[in-house]
Amino acid sequence: MKRSDIPYLDDLRAFETTARCGTVRGAADELSLTHAAISRRINRLADMIGTPLFERSGRGLRLTTAGDRLAEVCRRSFDDLSRTIATIREAQVTESAAILLSCERSVAMRWLIPRLSQFQDAHPEIAVHLSVGGGPVDSKQNRAALALRRLDFEIASGWFVVPLFDETIGPVMSPDMRSSFDQGDYIALGSNTRPDAWDDWLRQHPDVPRPRERRMFDHHFLMVEAASSGLGVGLVPHIVALDDINRGRLVAPFSFDPDGSRYGVLHPSQIPLGESAALLLNWLRDISGEI
Repeated sequence: MKRSDIPYLDDLRAFETTARCGTVRGAADELSLTHAAISRRINRLADMIGTPLFERSGRGLRLTTAGDRLAEVCRRSFDDLSRTIATIREAQVTESAAILLSCERSVAMRWLIPRLSQFQDAHPEIAVHLSVGGGPVDSKQNRAALALRRLDFEIASGWFVVPLFDETIGPVMSPDMRSSFDQGDYIALGSNTRPDAWDDWLRQHPDVPRPRERRMFDHHFLMVEAASSGLGVGLVPHIVALDDINRGRLVAPFSFDPDGSRYGVLHPSQIPLGESAALLLNWLRDISGEI
């Protein structure tokens, strides 16, 4: 049998509903059709198959042998269709609730990830997929719904910016290194991404003893871990040292100075901000107030 020879779905639906309800009137009520429309579809189906599907039984209808076989197949098929459509809808809801958030590596590791469970606990239906990245964002190449960045670059067209907090930097060290730092007997730990940071900071603090040596790291999160382990004094953004300072692993005797830049969240202007992304953005703004 060719697929083009398969009966109309409307006829099959009218037949299956009548078989399930037991009356044409019941099927008409369920499908919001007239009694005549249901009867017409059933008769068209029977004519196409070449055999009656119902027979009279008192004031009601009874399935013929052929009708009983067809009704069973229709029930299974419609059940399969219903389950498949429900599964697809659930998948679409899950996908629409997922958010891709791009974040700078050190900020993600030292600040965002330790707090992300708070958002997940409050919104278990929203899946946050985290990727690391820094610097300018290209809306044509970056699929992230939100991008958390230090805004030290020109923002490309096609992105909205939501400011979060100012960038501040300062020296941090383990508590045991404080006396060595005051005597100038320390190693200055710097980042390859900001090679002039120590020179700029020492210029602003002329009374601070100069280090006896400098060592560079690729990332601030490595520098923070090195400083916590007593390898030297790291000049780092407050945000990446915040938790270690609160736990007492690090001290910041000179606090932190603004460097003129700030962090913010970017999102594509051509794509409407969905409900899930808006909830995540508001949460980021709330926790940034702790810094």
